[in-house]
Amino acid sequence: MSIMSIMSKRAVSTSFKKTASMAVVVSALALGGSIAQAGTIVGSLHDMSASGTGQGTTTETEVCVFCHTPHGSDTAAKAPLWNKKLPSAATFTLYSTLGTATLDGDEAAVGSVSLACLSCHDGSQAMDAVLNAPGSGGYNAAGAKFAGVGITAMTGSPIPMLGTDLTNDHPIGIVYGAYTGGTDTASYTAESTATINGNAQYWVNGKGSTVAGREKTDMILFTRADGKPRVECASCHDPHNGPDAGVTNVFLRINNKDSDVCLSCHVK
Repeated sequence: MSIMSIMSKRAVSTSFKKTASMAVVVSALALGGSIAQAGTIVGSLHDMSASGTGQGTTTETEVCVFCHTPHGSDTAAKAPLWNKKLPSAATFTLYSTLGTATLDGDEAAVGSVSLACLSCHDGSQAMDAVLNAPGSGGYNAAGAKFAGVGITAMTGSPIPMLGTDLTNDHPIGIVYGAYTGGTDTASYTAESTATINGNAQYWVNGKGSTVAGREKTDMILFTRADGKPRVECASCHDPHNGPDAGVTNVFLRINNKDSDVCLSCHVK
């Protein structure tokens, strides 16, 4: 067989694969448009770079540095390479303090990935206060502001600044109701589980999803020291999923049309 013939066959094969891939994407969108996730952090309200739309104005061109660092991260944070000083869990007032009669789940103190989210969203520190500023010599274990940038602390209520009183927000750190030993398994979608890197991982398939394995459009459950799957901020929110045709700037994991975020977990 000639080289040209081989190349021609490869070109046809590549073209077929691309067409097939597009068909899969189109089919997925047609069958479950609410679960599509096409957003990006670039240009979203989590983009605080000079070209972004996030709070404040800055000359900094990097996007990821406001939350993540390749070196010198806080290893206590349950978020990858976290670049901000964590607030104290004791400063937050929990939903369970309301004494709501219908709340049967165990709500732990603020922790896990939610504490990382609240290091920005409690409004206690400036948005450019990081452990390791970009460039050389910018490390500060106490979390210092970028020199000459000056993005202020988060303002507004209730979004984006949740504050430290979480009694008017969905319970975070609460054991998922359908977990074995839960108090109301009939009211929640059964969770899925798998062992990943030697650890048990839990999630609930996003409404309309038919994929067996865990994906970004699923409602992720996070474990604490007791190993029980709990609902955290990032269960419903994906901080990198900026606005697109269906998902708005609240960074939801899926489109909440017909309350699909709520109904992924709650059986109503």
